[in-house]
Amino acid sequence: MDGNLTAREKAAILLICLGENYAAQVYKFLSEDEIEQLTLALSGVHRVTSKQKEVVVQEFYEICLAQEFISEGGIGYARSILEKAYGSNRAEELIGRLSSSLQVRPFEFIRKADSMHILNLVYNENPQIIALLLSYIEPKQASEVISNLPQDVQVEVIYRIANMGSVQPEYIQEAERILERRLASLGTTDKTVAGGINSVVQIINSIDRGTEKFIMESLDARDGELAEEIRKCLFVFEDIAKLSNQAIQRVLKEIENSDLTVALKGATEEVKKAIFSNVSKRLQEMIADDLEVMGPVRVRDVEAAQQKIVNVIRQLEDSGEIIVSRGEGDDLIV
Repeated sequence: MDGNLTAREKAAILLICLGENYAAQVYKFLSEDEIEQLTLALSGVHRVTSKQKEVVVQEFYEICLAQEFISEGGIGYARSILEKAYGSNRAEELIGRLSSSLQVRPFEFIRKADSMHILNLVYNENPQIIALLLSYIEPKQASEVISNLPQDVQVEVIYRIANMGSVQPEYIQEAERILERRLASLGTTDKTVAGGINSVVQIINSIDRGTEKFIMESLDARDGELAEEIRKCLFVFEDIAKLSNQAIQRVLKEIENSDLTVALKGATEEVKKAIFSNVSKRLQEMIADDLEVMGPVRVRDVEAAQQKIVNVIRQLEDSGEIIVSRGEGDDLIV
C-alpha cells in the first residue's frame, strides 16, 4: 500500500481510473462538502503512476468485497473469508476500517443465525451475558431463545434486560469474545444503550402466551413496579374487555370462528361479554353451543388461540388501523 497517498488523493485517483462518465455518476451520491473536497483533491493530482492506479483500485476492490461479505453474513463471516483471501492482518485492517462507517451493531456475527443455534450458544452462559445478547438481536429471535430457556433463567434474563441501561463497550467486547471466541472491535468509545423496557416489551410481544404469563407473574413477585411498568406497554388477551366496540368488530373480521371459540374456552367473563356484544345473535348461539359440546381443551391450545387474537390486535395497531391506549388511558379508537 502506498503510504504517501492521503484518503482524498486515493479517491481522486479512483475517479480518474473510472473515467469521466462513471465519475460523474459517483458525484450524484456525494454531499456538497464531499464534492468540494474531492474536486480540490482532483485538481491537485498532476501525475498518477501505473503503480498508484493499481494499488488504489486493488484497495477499493478489497473494501467493496469486505462490505459485501459483512452485508451477506456479518462480521464473523466477512473476517473468515477475508482471512483466507488476504491473511489475518489485512482482514482485520479492512474490518476495522468498515466497522465504524457501517455502524456495525454488537453481536452482528450472530444476527443471522438460527434461534436454536443461538440458544445452544448461550444456554450455559450467565444471565447477564444472555440478556446483553438478546438486547441486540431481533425480538423474534430473542423471544424464541427466551421460550426455550429454563424458567428461572427466563425471569432472570428479562429482569436484567429491563434494568440494563448503558453498557460499557469493554463489557460488550468481552461478551462478544466469549460467544464468538474472538475479540471483535466495535469501532466506538461511547457507551451503548441496550435493553430497557422497550426491549422487554418487544421480546414479550413475540413470545408464546404461556411463557409470557409465567414471566409476568414471576416479575410481579420479584418487582411489582417493574412488572406493572412493562404491563402498561403490553396488550394481553384479557385487555380485549377494555376495547371499544368498533375496535373489537375490526379485530373479529380477521379471526377464524374456530380460533375464537377455543380462545373463549379459557376467557374471563368480561372478555366473553365484550366479544358477544359485538357479534350477531346467530354467531353468539353457535359459539355458545360449540363451547358447551367442546369438552376439555389443552391449556396450550387455548393459549395459542388467544395469542393469535392478540397478534392480530398488535398487527392492526402497528398498521395504524386501531390505536391501543396504554395503562389507564382511554379505550381504543378507530
